[in-house]
Amino acid sequence: MLPKLPDDIRTPAYVLDVAALKRNLETAARIKREAGVKILLATKAWAMPAAFPLLDDTLDGTTASGEYEARLGREEFGREVHVYAPAYGPGEIERLVDIADHIYANSPDEMARVLQAVRNAGRTNIQVGARINPGYSNATLGGALYDPCAPNSRFGTTAEEIDRLPWDDIDIFHAHALCESLADGSVGLIEHVARTFEPYLRRVKAVNFGGGHFINKPGYDIDKLISALKAFRVEFGIEVYLEPGAGLVVDAGYLVSSVIGIHRNVGEIAILDASASTHMPDVLEVPYTPTIIGADKPGVHPFTYILGGKTCMTGDVIGEYSFDAPLKPGDRLVFTDMMQYSFVKNTTFNGTPLPDLAILHEDGRYEVVRTFGYDEFRRRLG
Repeated sequence: MLPKLPDDIRTPAYVLDVAALKRNLETAARIKREAGVKILLATKAWAMPAAFPLLDDTLDGTTASGEYEARLGREEFGREVHVYAPAYGPGEIERLVDIADHIYANSPDEMARVLQAVRNAGRTNIQVGARINPGYSNATLGGALYDPCAPNSRFGTTAEEIDRLPWDDIDIFHAHALCESLADGSVGLIEHVARTFEPYLRRVKAVNFGGGHFINKPGYDIDKLISALKAFRVEFGIEVYLEPGAGLVVDAGYLVSSVIGIHRNVGEIAILDASASTHMPDVLEVPYTPTIIGADKPGVHPFTYILGGKTCMTGDVIGEYSFDAPLKPGDRLVFTDMMQYSFVKNTTFNGTPLPDLAILHEDGRYEVVRTFGYDEFRRRLG
């Protein structure tokens, strides 16, 4: 259904749908309540500080992929701040001990650095975690590109190296292996970790099953996940974390764009003020073709167009779609499911303007929370 947006909305714009986000958060709240686990927001997938107050009653904190995301979580969300990176730069761990509550190490050598920094800072309240490569692959999107356990992955200590870790000093066992996974993947990971790593789980205070749990995707069996989490907690008696990012904002917002030109070369081409290259990078990286409200696959409706961005990159093509009526400059197109991995990955390539960030409130009020202009493009060029 087309969201009720103002006729004069400036495009392009990312629009968070508050009602949809709240429905997603109800799923997270149910998992927490019935399974007795903690849930964190993975800010690598979605981070809109203006909307963080909406999450406050449900989520337990944030998880970061480095110093800046950790600082964002601390300053804008609060509560628990978890951070993991495959390696930390010079001085980064020493700064993180003043920001994060939970710091994860990727390898035995990195663990030594983390433990030393925590000791030097005298931070007895920081929990230290080890990211383990569990050897469990269930990435349903993008194959090896999105599989943390693919051969030659740089993520997590392998089974061959696991006994080099100082388990007496480790608080959290971290195993992230999923990407856009339904319940079979989530449950499979939980059961695999319980079966394969029992001796190590008996020595820690908590386990973090990472992200990739697509808990709000249609078809995800929440009951199955809850049952597996409850069984795991009964077996090991330790705290459990999940850290979905995309799973919390599935279908919770849009990218609203306008047609700015029509070009003809064999077929009909509509040029938009939104770009796959700069505004929807996963369209090219995964790749996938996003859904547009009121459009369908080519040939389904009478008028078929290739949709492309306004950059000079030949491959800046969003996809091919059909419409009930011919497109013309000024027509507005609404792409769905555009909160996850969208504006967190934007670029200003070619000087392409960044879209507005906006919120569609439950009462229909449209609020622009951030706009971007030339200064944002210029500032990044030195």
